[in-house]
Amino acid sequence: MGPLQGIRVIELAGIGPGPFCGMLLADLGAEVVLVDRKGGALPFGAQPKHDLTRRGKRSIALDLKQPGAAEVVLRLVEQADALIEGFRPGVMERLGLGPDVCLARNPRLVFGRLTGWGQHGPLANAAGHDINYVALSGILNHGGHRDSAPSIPPTVVGDIGGGAMFMALGLVSGILRARETGEGQVIDGAITDGCAVMSMLVQGLRSQRLWIDRRQSNALDGGAHWYDCYQCADGEWISVGALEPQFYQLLLQKCGLTGQGLEQAQFDFANWPAHKEKFAAVFRQRTRAEWCELLEGTDVCFAPVLSFAEAQQHPHNRARNAYVEVGGVTQPAPAPRFSATPGEVRSPPAGIGGDTNALLEAVGYSAEEIAALAGAGVV
Repeated sequence: MGPLQGIRVIELAGIGPGPFCGMLLADLGAEVVLVDRKGGALPFGAQPKHDLTRRGKRSIALDLKQPGAAEVVLRLVEQADALIEGFRPGVMERLGLGPDVCLARNPRLVFGRLTGWGQHGPLANAAGHDINYVALSGILNHGGHRDSAPSIPPTVVGDIGGGAMFMALGLVSGILRARETGEGQVIDGAITDGCAVMSMLVQGLRSQRLWIDRRQSNALDGGAHWYDCYQCADGEWISVGALEPQFYQLLLQKCGLTGQGLEQAQFDFANWPAHKEKFAAVFRQRTRAEWCELLEGTDVCFAPVLSFAEAQQHPHNRARNAYVEVGGVTQPAPAPRFSATPGEVRSPPAGIGGDTNALLEAVGYSAEEIAALAGAGVV
């Protein structure tokens, strides 16, 4: 049933990190109630079936600007352990659902506020997206080739890594404390803060002058010949990351590069570009499949660069059941793996408002009251 069985979470519908955070909690057993916008549409015009962050949740559709809507949410809050919202600062307060109001109804509530810039600071009220938050943290500056523009990663570094993951940890931490003390609290989750923490390894190297602020000039940003992606004879790509000396020596051996002056050149920074040309020439001699046959599963620290479709079919991912099919849609399975209380995808993505009546009944609304709310356009 998942390690978070028995925990109840209210998620105010949004885009990006909030829905992903709620999905993580639902995958691990929490009961997540999604407060959708009545009459609203999903991001990018997606159908609920394909908005995978909605999996394992239930949905109630409300017009939060209508009188009586805030009271519905507050009744849900009374039975919840946590709430997730991703609006700009001040929006929840204007809706009558600010932290003070919610904590007054449920003093044990952990109120998670997940935004790009945080609840205060010069940028707090500005719009933004993943690319902007990653840029402000300094991370974006170090992706890509030396003499080109920074490369833009998919929205996993900021929204997911710096935002959703940190908020999920924060909510669980807050819930643990609330269960000991009876006191809830507010979590200010800024994606920029999370991204800053995610750069900790690089920041430590930089403080020792082992990292310079220039793209593709460092050991772990594609500057080294032994830590980069290379194109193969068939136009496909592979990745190598032979950081440790013994792995580097094995890579040279496997690639037929021993005896060419590279054995002592792993940290020959000045000649990394020249060494990289040698590696590139070697990797262009075989197809990706041939390199997989030679290198995959060895200690050279190797993996083919796969598309999402290829990743679903890779033998390692298949052996671990890393992907599951739910409602006719193949998608990543819950992670991490628990031995005693494994997570699971309990249901396909929730349709907008599909559980409205059941959820209203669960918090004490009568059939007549539900009909009145519908008649007034609240639900």
